[in-house]
Amino acid sequence: MPNKVIITCAITGGIHTPTLSDALPWTPEDLAAQSIAAAQAGAAILHLHARNPEDGSPTGDPAVYQRFLPQIHAATDAVINLTTGGSPDMSPDDRLAAALHFSPEMCSLNMGSMNFSFHEMGRKIESWKFPWEAKYIADSEKFIFRNTFADIRRVAELLTDHGTRFEHECYDIGHLYNLSYLADRGILKPPFFIQSVFGILGGIGAEPDNVVFMRRTADRLFGSDYVWSVLAAGRAQMPLVTQAAMMGGNVRVGLEDSLFIGRGKLAASNAEQVGKIRTILAELGLEPATPDEARAMLGLKGRDRVRIA
Repeated sequence: MPNKVIITCAITGGIHTPTLSDALPWTPEDLAAQSIAAAQAGAAILHLHARNPEDGSPTGDPAVYQRFLPQIHAATDAVINLTTGGSPDMSPDDRLAAALHFSPEMCSLNMGSMNFSFHEMGRKIESWKFPWEAKYIADSEKFIFRNTFADIRRVAELLTDHGTRFEHECYDIGHLYNLSYLADRGILKPPFFIQSVFGILGGIGAEPDNVVFMRRTADRLFGSDYVWSVLAAGRAQMPLVTQAAMMGGNVRVGLEDSLFIGRGKLAASNAEQVGKIRTILAELGLEPATPDEARAMLGLKGRDRVRIA
């Protein structure tokens, strides 16, 4: 679809903690409200994690998702995309539980194991809202984000009967080759929605040359069998997703990826970030894809085939 750009909004993630920004949603009510507002601002896809309603810690419990997914599904036409990445302290089963329970149109699928650290994030914080936060952030220095070939195959096999398609999160060049290998074996099938991820400590750096390198590599490996999108962590978010849009790609924003709206200024909401990238796209002569246009571009099964009441 010429000039159409899919905007994904990653609402809360499993990395940032409540102390880092008052805008980060973690209660079911805030997750629902910010998701709906992001969709109204122009996000075609909502990438969702859940948080413990008592203290904002990440959880994979479907019962917690049940407290906000129905409201989002009822109030918007956006594609609901559930995480299978979860957080550093979740088991593979915990990470997969919500996707199996709700049978969404999409879920994320991380394409390789890696060091994944954000331990520097808390160095300036002197007082935390909740006891778990400081240790959680500090412990990420020794974390290995597990996504083995066996893990990836298991997710693919378990969700095949659901008709759920994947946001293939690729944090480095090798992850593209992992996807290519699994595609060659028939374990993963096109069309692929490849989310190139830049700026995570342990993955490829957030540099313009790397964006070009990732795109060229994906073109060589997948030809016309994929749809490309970019996310970038922290201050690199808007510059790199803008570059991706200029290169014919799609974009992901949201408080999972960056807490900021400008240099040194915290974003007030997910919708504010969606609004900013939508304005940038308009200046480039591009338009946000509607949810149904995104469904057509990605070959999704449709919102009527999910298990969200």
